[in-house]
Amino acid sequence: MKPSENLARLGLTLPVLIQPSGAYLHATRSGNLLFLAGKGVGAYSGKVGREVSLDQAKEFARTTALMLLSVIQSEVGTIDRVSRFLKINGFINSDPEFAQHPKVMDACSDLLEEIFGSDGLCARTSIGVAATPEQIPLEIDAIVEVLDSEAVEPNGSGYGSQACRTRPL
Repeated sequence: MKPSENLARLGLTLPVLIQPSGAYLHATRSGNLLFLAGKGVGAYSGKVGREVSLDQAKEFARTTALMLLSVIQSEVGTIDRVSRFLKINGFINSDPEFAQHPKVMDACSDLLEEIFGSDGLCARTSIGVAATPEQIPLEIDAIVEVLDSEAVEPNGSGYGSQACRTRPL
């Protein structure tokens, strides 16, 4: 299945992308690499392990993953052009005693795998930080490899498959 079909199968929709709140871009592209700016759930604030529970933080990580997918769709037209995720970085605004940062980021990683299969699994960093912009509970950024539009098969098959991309060794 295409990633967009998996998204629909899961009953998920991508949030509306709002303009950046500062002097930055949602993403920059170099060749087939898309570097996504950090995103977070701006309507919430607090430290994970204090005002924000582990379960809430996991849900925020899933929501933030969907925000990153909105950026991808805005930049390349469809999430089906994702070849694979290369790296995600999670910055968890956490209480100093909180030590479950990887569990928070597992929620993001698990959702990407549900949508993109093995192409959603990638290298990852999960760290606790003393503060985030506006004290949001977490911020996540990503590096994604995207397919050229010519590399996508016209009938929609093969998205993200080995058949429609080459990877340098």
